[in-house]
Amino acid sequence: MTVDTNMSAYMPLSVKMSPSALVGIKCVFKEQFCSRKILKCLTELYRRGYSVTAGQAATAVEVESGVTAAGFSGPLDHYSGLIRAGSLREDEHQRAVLQKLDELHKTLRGYTNRPTSIMSRFFSKPKPPKGCYIFGDVGTGKTMVMDMFYSHVETERKKRVHFHGFMLDVHKRIHRLKQSMPKRKAGKMAKSYDPIAPVAEEISEEACLLCFDEFQVTDIADAMILKQLFENLFLNGVVVVATSNRPPEDLYKNGLQRVNFVPFIAVLQKHCQTLRLDSGIDYRKRNRPSAGKLYFLSGEPDAEAVLDKMFDELAFKQNDITRPRVLNVNNRKVRLNKACGTIADCTFEELCDRPLGASDYLEISRLFDTVFIRHIPLLTLNKKTQARRLITLVDALYDHKVRVVILAERPLEDIFVHDGDHSHDESHILMDDLGLKRDEASSLSIFSGEEEKFAFQRTVSRLTEMQTEDYWLDGDRSLKSSGK
Repeated sequence: MTVDTNMSAYMPLSVKMSPSALVGIKCVFKEQFCSRKILKCLTELYRRGYSVTAGQAATAVEVESGVTAAGFSGPLDHYSGLIRAGSLREDEHQRAVLQKLDELHKTLRGYTNRPTSIMSRFFSKPKPPKGCYIFGDVGTGKTMVMDMFYSHVETERKKRVHFHGFMLDVHKRIHRLKQSMPKRKAGKMAKSYDPIAPVAEEISEEACLLCFDEFQVTDIADAMILKQLFENLFLNGVVVVATSNRPPEDLYKNGLQRVNFVPFIAVLQKHCQTLRLDSGIDYRKRNRPSAGKLYFLSGEPDAEAVLDKMFDELAFKQNDITRPRVLNVNNRKVRLNKACGTIADCTFEELCDRPLGASDYLEISRLFDTVFIRHIPLLTLNKKTQARRLITLVDALYDHKVRVVILAERPLEDIFVHDGDHSHDESHILMDDLGLKRDEASSLSIFSGEEEKFAFQRTVSRLTEMQTEDYWLDGDRSLKSSGK
């Protein structure tokens, strides 16, 4: 790599730099949303032993982008600054959504859902502002605009989470509260206990703003509690901003017992303004520098050997030996047959043929920065359960910037085939258990595969971005770990 000689104008190059300084540089980079040119230069300077502090990195970013993150008055000003700097291109749909988020940002200044004094407890609470529900096609910048908004909200009592992770946490809290209840005495009826309101109160005490990425409902256990949970959150003054691929009225579309879920939609629409972000462009699929070949087809010559070599090269840099790993997830043991340090080499069967879920994939994302996924088959409707797990897995990996190397039977766009086949035994058994006729069941998403087909568009978009150079560099945790 050639180092930009103009970098010397930004900082003195003299003393050895501590590894933690580079962590600071990467933090500055992420806060700035600036181009990767600066990060590459700083990284190369570090590797050559020059002195670069986080403060000097910030100065370099200021020079390159023209203004610091702290210099922006809000998300809209931030967006305009990035347009001027050439880091982003103008998108009228993104700007329209950011105008609404900018208004919310101003309204939230000084807002709290806690009593500010003893006397305030005796008066009515201030009315919380309406949140935002941002929906649109994959890759249009929904997460980017929400994160830009989130970075400028001036309160420590805010949380930005993937909706999968949030609901896992909710169910853990519900379980904990139920376990804490006194045991029922023999021969006596137990009093009914509803833990949802206390859980909502706990969450409300921790945050007055909740930002959800990928708001989607596919689990009947989630669908049945959302209305009560969010009614209580809103009652406690929590403001919600969320991104989704679906409009509110299409959430949990064709789901089991959807009639019990529908009232939640009205609650969501009452407390959040619905904003559509559809520019017709999937920015993840635009031409961007590739990180090299990361997606291989089973039919390619020596594909397995190439993956073996990639794993060995990455494992060589780890302070560990290649061995099986056993993960402890909610008191369950999840075994991965081959791992080395922060690198996991897995098969599709290991990750998606077993009864694993979001909590397992979140733990994998926490422990590993690179995951090999081998032998992904053609996913027909007969394998929709496995397809659903793959969607959940990719969501977790993407949200935690985990890098992937894939060996699959088909090209990325052709992995999932919606063949409309309902003849497999598992579906028939479940239909019989639920007392459903074949023609009645065909419209339900649990049998039709419509939800998987819709969600897989997001998976393809994300896996496309995960093959870019930018994504691969962002996912390198080795520099962070060396600064511990």
